[in-house]
Amino acid sequence: MDYNGVKAITHASAFFAPFLVPLVVWLLMQDRDAKNMALQALLFHVCIGVLISISWALSFILIGIPFLIVFGLMGIYYPIKGIIYSLKGRPFHYPVIGSLVR
Repeated sequence: MDYNGVKAITHASAFFAPFLVPLVVWLLMQDRDAKNMALQALLFHVCIGVLISISWALSFILIGIPFLIVFGLMGIYYPIKGIIYSLKGRPFHYPVIGSLVR
């Protein structure tokens, strides 16, 4: 069975439930590819959240503002790219996280 819709929802969860949906998909799905994608999405959301928090804290001394912009754009761009790839049935791996989780 093809789980492209589940993968797309896992990527789209970045905009409404970035930790809950990938965790539920990772715990409940039987398909190895869907579990792998959910784990990648979960780790990506956690890492982006941590990086944005650190950048926000550093923005008070002005060094964090460029990082805040870059990490914010990454947090928007890569989930959208993952949604598009999932709906087309193409494999997608988050940068850095994808090479760690295989």
